[in-house]
Amino acid sequence: MRSKIVAGNWKMNKNLSETKDLLSEILDKLPDTEAEVIVAPTFVNLSEAAHILQTSEIKVAAQNMHYARNGAFTGEISADMLLNINVDTVIIGHSERRAYFGETDELLAKKVKAALENKMRVIFCFGEELDERKAGNHFNVVESQLKNGLFELPAEAWQHIVLAYEPVWAIGTGETASPEQAQEMHAFIRKTITEAYDASIADEVSILYGGSVKPSNAGEIFSKSDVDGGLIGGAALVADDFIAIVKAI
Repeated sequence: MRSKIVAGNWKMNKNLSETKDLLSEILDKLPDTEAEVIVAPTFVNLSEAAHILQTSEIKVAAQNMHYARNGAFTGEISADMLLNINVDTVIIGHSERRAYFGETDELLAKKVKAALENKMRVIFCFGEELDERKAGNHFNVVESQLKNGLFELPAEAWQHIVLAYEPVWAIGTGETASPEQAQEMHAFIRKTITEAYDASIADEVSILYGGSVKPSNAGEIFSKSDVDGGLIGGAALVADDFIAIVKAI
C-alpha cells in the first residue's frame, strides 16, 4: 500500500534560529497521523534540523544535491555529505531548479541515479508551464519529463521514488488548478508508469501534488483517489498551516 506523505519544502527561507522555532512549534502541534511528514530546510540548517528531529517521526529532506561524489563543484552538496548528517531523502527536479538554474532532464537523470546509488530516496518533481497547459500540451510535457528523468531506471528502483507533480501554471500566476485537474493528471501519471513498467509499480508509487496546497483546499485535493499527499511550499513555513494540512490527509 502506497504511503501518504506531506512534505514541506522551505526553499530559501528561515535562518537557524527561525528554523529551530518552526521545528519546535511543529513538534508541539503535530497530531497522531499515519501519514509520513517531511521537512526540507535550507542546506545550512539541515544538520541542526536532523539533530532536533532525530527522535521524532518527522523526516528531513534536502532540497537538491549534485550527482558527483566530490570534486571541484563550488557551492554544491554531495550525497555522502547529506548521508553523513542523517539526511537520506532529497528533492530533485523542483520547478524552480528547472526554471531558474537551467536544470535539464539529462542532468536530473544523473542526479536521480547518483541518489539511488547512494541508497537515498528521491522526491522527483515535474510539471508543465502555463503556456504548455494553454496549448494543451501538458500530458506530453509530463510524460516526457518522466521518461527522460526516470524511465531508464530498473523496476526495483521505484521503491525509492516519490513523485511530486507541480502544475507550474497554477503557482503564483493567478490561475487556479482544481482538485479534478489534479486527479486527472495523477491518474495519467499512473497510466504512463503502467505502460512503461507495470500496474503494480504504478499502484505502489506515492504521487504528491505540489500546486499551492493550503489548509483551505488540502482536504478536497487529498480526497482524490490518485493524490497521495502534497509537496507544500509557502504553507509549510507557518506551523499552524502546515499542521492543518497534515490533519487534512
